[in-house]
Amino acid sequence: MKRLLSGNEAFALGAWEAGVQYAAAYPGTPSTEILENFARYPGVKAEWASNEKVALDNAIGASFGGARAMAVMKHVGVNVAADSLMSVSYTGVKGGLVLISADDPGAFSSQNEQDNRQYARFGKFPCFDPSDSEEARQFMRVAMEVSEQFKTPVLMRSTTRLSHSKSAVEATVPDKREFQPLPPFERETEITRVILPAIARQRHPVIEQRLLDVAQWAETTAFEQGINRIEWNDKTLGIVTTGIAYQYAHEVLPHASIFKLGMSYPLPLRAIRDFAAQVETLIVLEELDPFVEEQLKAAGIAVAHGKDIFPICGELTLAKVRKGVVKAELITNGKWQMANGEWQMANGEWQMANGESPVTDYQLPITVPPRPPALCPGCPHRAFFYALSRNKRKVVIPGDIGCYSMGVLPPFEAMDMLISMGAGIGMGHGFKQAGGQEGVVTIIGDSTFFHAGMAPLASAVYNKANIVVAVLDNRITAMTGQQHHPGTGTTLQGEEGKLIDIAEVVRAMGVTYVEEVNAWDVNALNKALRAALQHEDGPAVLIVRGACVFTPHFHYQPRMRVDLEKCVACGACFRVGCPAILKSDVIYPTNNKPKSSIDPLLCTGCTVCMQVCPTQAIAPIEEG
Repeated sequence: MKRLLSGNEAFALGAWEAGVQYAAAYPGTPSTEILENFARYPGVKAEWASNEKVALDNAIGASFGGARAMAVMKHVGVNVAADSLMSVSYTGVKGGLVLISADDPGAFSSQNEQDNRQYARFGKFPCFDPSDSEEARQFMRVAMEVSEQFKTPVLMRSTTRLSHSKSAVEATVPDKREFQPLPPFERETEITRVILPAIARQRHPVIEQRLLDVAQWAETTAFEQGINRIEWNDKTLGIVTTGIAYQYAHEVLPHASIFKLGMSYPLPLRAIRDFAAQVETLIVLEELDPFVEEQLKAAGIAVAHGKDIFPICGELTLAKVRKGVVKAELITNGKWQMANGEWQMANGEWQMANGESPVTDYQLPITVPPRPPALCPGCPHRAFFYALSRNKRKVVIPGDIGCYSMGVLPPFEAMDMLISMGAGIGMGHGFKQAGGQEGVVTIIGDSTFFHAGMAPLASAVYNKANIVVAVLDNRITAMTGQQHHPGTGTTLQGEEGKLIDIAEVVRAMGVTYVEEVNAWDVNALNKALRAALQHEDGPAVLIVRGACVFTPHFHYQPRMRVDLEKCVACGACFRVGCPAILKSDVIYPTNNKPKSSIDPLLCTGCTVCMQVCPTQAIAPIEEG
């Protein structure tokens, strides 16, 4: 039975079909939906971990126990997990272990657009690179088999386009699989899982041989199983490609011969060399880094074009690939079928047979106005950032990764540093201890606190860094779609867990100044910020509590309205940055500015705009 599934849904299905028993992840776009879908299958255990390293460590433990296991994260999450990843490559695995890394070419929702295929070469383990949802499903089974056959972790690389686009998948109907406890643990007669220096030295030659063995598998079995394949067509042009780039190659140059790599590391160099010998011109088409291209050139395989015509930055598109092909004059003699006609050279430019110019970029007939991201109506972070923006001249504000990252944008502009998960506290600590004269207010969310906030806070306590740590606790991992974490008391699979209270945690860590504040109380937030900045005996922690509007904990209040008779168009309400607050058609004659209005369909009744209005022009709508 065929179903239309996203790549993330297909990865989950493939993992279940492959017999994965345990999976862990930290949510992060574009990978989040993999574990959410996997958790719905019978006979599995799926968990949100506090960070990506913990997720991988959990999966490693399951693998050492004999279970097939999976860890899932976005590309920058692998940076967090890299310590364990490099070491488990040396120790090897027992049950199959697959790490899914969802890369984000174009950095649509990420700090960077790194190419995580590099981790496979760095760590000396295989990397699979599916090109559509069906391959995402199929490759999971093969990856598990390769992992167990060669006792190696396996990297499964996805990208945003693959993760979120849908294609036809041969989907099975879930059976009644029951969760199976692990068999009795078998201790090793030869120590390999305890990676001490002496053991690491012994294991290194083993890992190098393993890589050679996997490369041989790529030359033989990978073709038998359809992981790598050659599509012979016209031999004037040959393309080596992998991942989602295969789809672009197939569409832009359908008559070219294609060497499709389903495993991008290690490469089947003998097979590629034979392919290259049979085509007149060889090009490499891949997204982001010249990962395959550099390996082919290092092996002495003549590559005519790669990143000299295709961009190294950003996500590939048909237009970008087409532009590169035209630039390199790979379409000659009107031979290659393109769009609705044939390419031909006329007056020094490539044209269609019907006289049209080649499309090298997509243009809309109108200019679409920019739509910057904004905090949702009723967001519990809004009042805090409003209060902080009133005091920002006196403080330095290191921030963190989450919805609250938007505090850097207008109208608040209340964030000065933003690097990575958990880095805000450490940066504030370092700035202050290095002699920074300004007060420091660091910002972190509840989920990020559990992810990477406790270690830098412990350091700040230990070293008596006089900083304010504002934990914006909205009771959920909001930015990635409302996933649970240790502070919510609910597990991924809907079971009741232990709710860990952040206030109790920070007190247990030695913080002497802890205050909990209502997220929507502007005056209380102002007072709490000023008082915390006066504390001079180590870090002061403010826990700003208010549930995300998309959680059951959020309580909608009567919606707000603007009394146009009282409104003086001062703009104070606009400075809270709420999308529900609009400019009306009524002009205040004194300053010739539009008065405010509130969209009742967007308003949640949070009251922040009412609190900041100096003329009391904003009040709740009287129900009934």
